[in-house]
Amino acid sequence: MGYSSICLFIFFALFLGHVFVKLEASQHVYRTLQTCQSFSSSITSQPYRTGYHFQPPSSWMNDPNGPMIYKGIYHFFYQYKLWDTVVWGHSTSTDMVNWTPHDAAIYPSQPFDANSCWSGSVTILPGGNPAVLYTGIDAGNKQVQNLAVPKNLSDPYLKEWIKPPENPLMVPADQIDPGSFRDPTTAWIGPDKIWRVIIGSKINDTGLAILYRSKDFVNWTKAEQSLYSTNQSGMWECPDFFPVSTKSPKGVDTSVIGPNIKHVLKVSLSNYQQDYYTIGTYNITTDTYIAEEGSFDDNSGLRYDYGKFYGSKTFFDSAKNRRILWGWINESSTRSDNLKKGWAGLQATPRNLWLDKSGRQLMQWPISEIEKLRGNQVKWPAKLLERGSMVGITGITAAQADVEISFQTTAFEKAEVLDSIWTNPQFLCPFGLLVLASNGLQEYTAVFFRIFKGQDRHIVLMCSDQSRSSINDDNDKTSYGAFLDLDPVHEKLSIRSLIDRSIVESFGGGGKACITARIYPTLAIHDKAHLYAFNNGTEKVNITSLRAWSMKKAQIN
Repeated sequence: MGYSSICLFIFFALFLGHVFVKLEASQHVYRTLQTCQSFSSSITSQPYRTGYHFQPPSSWMNDPNGPMIYKGIYHFFYQYKLWDTVVWGHSTSTDMVNWTPHDAAIYPSQPFDANSCWSGSVTILPGGNPAVLYTGIDAGNKQVQNLAVPKNLSDPYLKEWIKPPENPLMVPADQIDPGSFRDPTTAWIGPDKIWRVIIGSKINDTGLAILYRSKDFVNWTKAEQSLYSTNQSGMWECPDFFPVSTKSPKGVDTSVIGPNIKHVLKVSLSNYQQDYYTIGTYNITTDTYIAEEGSFDDNSGLRYDYGKFYGSKTFFDSAKNRRILWGWINESSTRSDNLKKGWAGLQATPRNLWLDKSGRQLMQWPISEIEKLRGNQVKWPAKLLERGSMVGITGITAAQADVEISFQTTAFEKAEVLDSIWTNPQFLCPFGLLVLASNGLQEYTAVFFRIFKGQDRHIVLMCSDQSRSSINDDNDKTSYGAFLDLDPVHEKLSIRSLIDRSIVESFGGGGKACITARIYPTLAIHDKAHLYAFNNGTEKVNITSLRAWSMKKAQIN
C-alpha cells in the first residue's frame, strides 16, 4: 500500500462517523423532468446554471459516454433523460470548452435496447473508424451489450449511428444477475490481433471486471477468468482500463503494451457512489492484472476525486497525446429543488491525466484550453497572512473564477499530531480560501490545508468544507478531505480552484488530490459572492503567489 493509501486508511479510520464522512445519495432519475428543445430563460437565468461546465439545456444527465476525437472534432456523449427513457446525448467541439449540440446519437429502437441505452465506450478501430459498445436494456429488462457504428464516416460530426443485426453481442452468463451486467470499456487489441473488453458486474457482493475477447469486434467470447475481482466490493459500474507511461506525462493509446507502461483499472463502486482506481501490471498473454497501488476493498483506496464525482470515463486524445478524464458531478440540492430547476447533473472540467513520478498515484489538471476563458486578472506579490486574518481578493468576478494560490509556512515544530477527537473542520484546517462567501460570512465554502506531525514526516490534509455553504439546510453540505503525498517542508502548498456558480473544483499540490464540491448558496450569488484568503491558524502563513481570473461564459449547447 502506497503512502496515499496509508494516509487515506488513517483518515477514514479516524473520522468515520464524523464530519468528513462522505454521504452520497443514489443515482436518481427523475421521470418528471422533461427535455426542452430550446433554452428556457427561466432556466438559463438561474444562479446555479454554470458558466463553463458542460450541461444540457434542461433535464437530467449523468455518466459521460465514449468521449473521443474524430477528424479533428471532439465528441462528447452522455447519459441523458429524454422524455421517459435514457439515450446518448451528443455534442461536438473543437476545444472541449465550447460545445454544439446534436440530436441523440443512440436511442432505443430495437428489442435489444427497447428500455433505454445505458453507458458504454468508443473504440477507434484500424483505419480510424469509431465503434460504440453500449449497454442496452432489452425488452425483458435484461442488460446486454450492443454495437453501434457511424452511418456516414465522411461526416465529421457523426450525427447518425446504425446498429448491426448481430446485436446483442454479449449477454449475461448464467451465474450473472441480468441486472448487474453493464458499461463496457474502450476495447484494446493485443499483438495476437485479438480484441479485449471488460464489463462491470458482480456475483453476490464480489465486484467483477468480466473479460471478453473477439477477433472481429462482432463475435465475442467470455474468458474463463475475470480480468480482476474483489470480494465484498459490490457492483462495479463504469469500469475503465488504460495504460499510462512511467517515463512521460504524455498519454498513450489504449492498446499500448510494453516496457515503461503501467495500467490503471478504475471502477465506480456503487456501494460508495465514488470512483476508485488501482495502478498495476497487466500481462496480455495471460490476461491477468496485478494491482500494486490502491484497492477496491473498502473506501480507503485511491480516488480521482474526493468530492462529488462519479461514473468517469477517459479517452486518448491522439491530437495532443494526452489522456483526458471526464466525470459526472451530481446534485447536492433536494429532489424537489431539482424539479423546480428543471435540470440535474453536469460534468466536471475535462482533466489531463498522467502517472506521478513516484508511480504511486495519478495526477490531474484541467485541460489548458479552459484558460482561454480567463478574463480580468488579479496578481499579488508575496503577502503575509497574520494569524486569525482574512484578506479579500477583489477585482474579479468571484462567482465565476479561476484561482491559483500557494502558501508557505515554517512553523512545523508546532504542528500537532492528528487526533481522532477533532471533528470540527474549523479546527482541522487553518489556512486557504473562502469561496462563494457572502457579506458577513453567513455563507461560504472553505478550501484549505492543515499540517500534522507524522511518525517520520509531516502529513498534509486538504479539505473542502461545505458546512456553511448555504443557509438552506435542506442541501447536502457534507465536507470532504484528502491527504496529499507531498513534503510541505520542501514542496509548495498550492490550491487551484475553478469556481462556477454552484461548483468548486479544487486541485491540491499541482493535481495530487482533487475535491469537487456542489453548493447552492442563497446569499453569495452573482455579484454578491466574495473571495478571501484566510489564516485561522496560530502561526503566520506566507502567500508566496496568487493569481486569479474572472472566467468568461463558454458556449455550451
